[in-house]
Amino acid sequence: MKLPIFLDNHSTTPMDPRVLETMLPYFVEKFGNAASRNHAFGWAAEEAVESARKQIAKLIKADPKEIVFTSGATESDNLAIKGVVEMYKEKGDHIITSSTEHRAVLDTVKVLEGKGKATATYLPVDKFGMVRPEDVRNAITEKTILISVMLANNEIGTINPVKEIGKIAKEKGILFHCDATQGVGKIPVDVQDMGIDLMSFTSHKMYGPKGVGALYVRKKNPRVRITAQMDGGGHERGMRSGTLPVPLIVGFGKACELCEQEMAKDAARLIAMRDRLEASIMKALEESYLNGHPTNRLPGNLNISFAYVEGESLLMGMKDIALSSGSACTSATLEPSYVLRALGVGTELAHSSIRFGLGRFNTDDEIDYTIKKVIEIVTKLREMSPLYEMAKEGVDLKSVQWAAH
Repeated sequence: MKLPIFLDNHSTTPMDPRVLETMLPYFVEKFGNAASRNHAFGWAAEEAVESARKQIAKLIKADPKEIVFTSGATESDNLAIKGVVEMYKEKGDHIITSSTEHRAVLDTVKVLEGKGKATATYLPVDKFGMVRPEDVRNAITEKTILISVMLANNEIGTINPVKEIGKIAKEKGILFHCDATQGVGKIPVDVQDMGIDLMSFTSHKMYGPKGVGALYVRKKNPRVRITAQMDGGGHERGMRSGTLPVPLIVGFGKACELCEQEMAKDAARLIAMRDRLEASIMKALEESYLNGHPTNRLPGNLNISFAYVEGESLLMGMKDIALSSGSACTSATLEPSYVLRALGVGTELAHSSIRFGLGRFNTDDEIDYTIKKVIEIVTKLREMSPLYEMAKEGVDLKSVQWAAH
């Protein structure tokens, strides 16, 4: 076993060596531009792109023509939401989303609100972090043009009832966008069955390269139209101009093919490792709380709050294990996780939460090491905590009047 151990697979995943191997020829030998239609170099590049498009579409049960390449899921979210708001502005301007979405969705909606281009409803979630389909239904107005709800949460791993939400959207004739960045490649996704009209996902969360993602845009029943956010040569059926990064797209395709073949096996192994990690930690450390849904969660996700321990101190104490105390995209802020706050977790407890993200390349030995280390550091930090001592003595900390200096 080598240190450090990587248990932050929600932020990114290591690239599968088989993906790299597939990409290499497209950097040097087959370096053509996929839009060069009049020579062999361009044809080879275009063929590689179309073959990858098929691999990606197959994983989500879509038509290859419905795959639009982007630089990643953040761009896909922007393109979907802004693209729909501009295209359908005659129809209405109301967006329904949830309070636990990724920043790429929340900030995009907030910007549109700030510019007066849209109004939005931010749905609450239940104590497990799930959006209730009936809340979606009740929020719909005659001005609603888009529902945007994530497939699985990046912090707590909870999987939303997307199929039920898709049914409501379809029934009401409203477009349904799903940010499926954390779910695609880890759990089965079928855009037809789930009633999804637009879906964002990315390569680097499924053992592919960084810098390439996709937006699924439904082409019939209904045919979805979006306004391009990037103007230029009219690439990607006019939805996203820019020279395609052929090696990255080839890698993305291969990563999707591998996920399709190995997802079930990967998931079973990850669930077993994750459940062992959870059971061992919970048994050894009292006042540890699971965040998110106990069973309906991503196979590799485990999010635990350790009372009387500062999450950052815990991370500092475990320098040889890569973990996180929230979303990689918000780790620059000292605010407690807005996702945990939305579940009703108190500020103190939200500050003491750690996200374990297990992936394809983690081993049982690494999990054993992590169990030992977490128990050791949490115990040590609690021994240093006067609050923990008071709580152990039966003092009700909520009733304590702290003296002001």
